[in-house]
Amino acid sequence: MRRWLLPLAALALGFAGPSLAGDELAESLAAAAPAANSEVISLALRAARCAREQGRLDSYDRLAVIDYSLPSTEPRLWVFDLQHARLLYEELVAHGRNTGEHFARRFSNVEGSKMSSLGLFRATETYFGSNGYSLRLQGLDLGFNDKAMERAIVMHGAPYVSEAVAERLGRLGRSWGCPAVRKEMAQTIIDTLKGGALIFSYYPDRKWLSESALLNCGASRVVSTRQPATDPGG
Repeated sequence: MRRWLLPLAALALGFAGPSLAGDELAESLAAAAPAANSEVISLALRAARCAREQGRLDSYDRLAVIDYSLPSTEPRLWVFDLQHARLLYEELVAHGRNTGEHFARRFSNVEGSKMSSLGLFRATETYFGSNGYSLRLQGLDLGFNDKAMERAIVMHGAPYVSEAVAERLGRLGRSWGCPAVRKEMAQTIIDTLKGGALIFSYYPDRKWLSESALLNCGASRVVSTRQPATDPGG
């Protein structure tokens, strides 16, 4: 795989660069994570670029992409090193209790909803809470996830996120809206993302795709609405 070190590093740090750099980065990340949807990766990079242009964030060199259109029993969290365009981790991740059962279906920005939120987040500081070592998330997508801090939407490890649970229940356990990961990987992933990395949560929600200011700034409107995986149980 070819490396475009200078353009990629510039984009990873959030500085404007040739448009080709963004295309090459998206292609390189998609090649590094063949199980991920390349369109979702491109949307994540678009949202990051827009947030930078709007002055909503500074430099960043890590990006996590969550694709909630996939069933909870499949790995749907990818963590990338943008400076070297490589995949660091591919993991299971839970969605909110009221977002759905095996499949995510509903999303919210409302306190007490116990639903996951869509859009771009910035990983901030860590702390030890009721779920152990956790990572606070700042929602950057106005109207869609900007209440994350007051809702205490954080990344943390959870015993209900594991292949064993998925096999026993036919789905992962669910959080109160947090992107919970396997306990044995929580500290590693959190330490990789803390201090300014970006987390992008995706689902083909028409309202979010058409109205998110981070997906539609200075570009043609997003029309991609890839359908989620089919739920056998409806």
